[in-house]
Amino acid sequence: QVQLVESGGGLVQAGGSLRLSCEAPGRTSSRYTMGWFRQAPGKEREFVAVINWSGGNTRFADSVKGRFTISRNGAKNAVYLQMNSLKPEDTAVYYCAAGPTVWDAEPERVLYWGRGTQVTVSS
Repeated sequence: QVQLVESGGGLVQAGGSLRLSCEAPGRTSSRYTMGWFRQAPGKEREFVAVINWSGGNTRFADSVKGRFTISRNGAKNAVYLQMNSLKPEDTAVYYCAAGPTVWDAEPERVLYWGRGTQVTVSS
């Protein structure tokens, strides 16, 4: 079992930025693909971004391309999501995900989830 702990959510105005962090304390997950998904009220959980274990490959949902970046720190077992030019439609609970199937970008195939952090973007 891998425990994932997210932080960095909050309330921001449209056009602003936030940086989400996800750490896996007490467990070496540096070989796992890691990523972020989000779920808005009344909607299904959707893929946002993913990064492979080496950090050399990334992938983004079309809705966030050019605005979000993803990075990781293997030594800290951490992954980060830098969100710029935020829009009200980015409002959601953001979940950290880890495991070999995260690259598939299908929530039902993710092995490990964090508890989520709320991001609210006001217009």
